[in-house]
Amino acid sequence: MRTSRGLSQAELGRLIGVSQRRIAAIEASPGRASFDQLSKIIALLGGQVSVGGLEDGTAQTAVKQKTLRKSSKSEKADW
Repeated sequence: MRTSRGLSQAELGRLIGVSQRRIAAIEASPGRASFDQLSKIIALLGGQVSVGGLEDGTAQTAVKQKTLRKSSKSEKADW
């Protein structure tokens, strides 16, 4: 998603207030990013995040528009 929009890691980081190094870490391991950071990135790239509660009290998160895909070879998110 990031590269298809013509953004470098440094540019994306500047836009959401983190370093290029942090963006690289998020792309390598999205599960370790904060919800705030991921929601800023998704919104900036034209996506939408919604969180809703389930009957058992847990949260469910849905990302609309483009889904972050994993490549079968590298297991990295398709940013």
